[in-house]
Amino acid sequence: MNSQAKIVGILAEQDYQTLEVWYPLYRLREAGHRPIVIGTGSATTYRSKNDYPVAVDRPADSVNAQELDAIVIPGGWAPDHLRRYPAVIDLVRQVNGSGKPVAAICHAGWVLVSADICRGRRATSFVAIKDDLIAAGANWVDEECVIDGNLITSRTPDDLPAFMRALLAALEL
Repeated sequence: MNSQAKIVGILAEQDYQTLEVWYPLYRLREAGHRPIVIGTGSATTYRSKNDYPVAVDRPADSVNAQELDAIVIPGGWAPDHLRRYPAVIDLVRQVNGSGKPVAAICHAGWVLVSADICRGRRATSFVAIKDDLIAAGANWVDEECVIDGNLITSRTPDDLPAFMRALLAALEL
């Protein structure tokens, strides 16, 4: 790890989208950063939609937003579980409130909605939750990666290269 290494939380819960956890995790490590997997506290290991396990480094209620330089919210069906935990929602709100990057892909927009941080902001997501983001006040657009201040959003695993370029660039600021 280099002296410029950033600590980036990656949220995880059951039925996460495999690539949307592992691609950011490996890209962040490759860039010299320190990703940590943050769970809800319901388990120490979560399985993806494809049954691929990821071990949790820490539960959300033990993480202070000041420790993190950014947070990644993957999609799949995990966001429907993540949004049920106040510690997760508070952590996302606090990271956003501090102006640090909040990167959400696919169905992760559900967590943004629950944290009430997409009102008045440009964002994208998997098309199936477009109406949820619009109802929460977002200006939803169909683009591979949307950057609105510290908020970085993408639609699907196909967008991961653009998503990670945006996050890595934000970490350099």
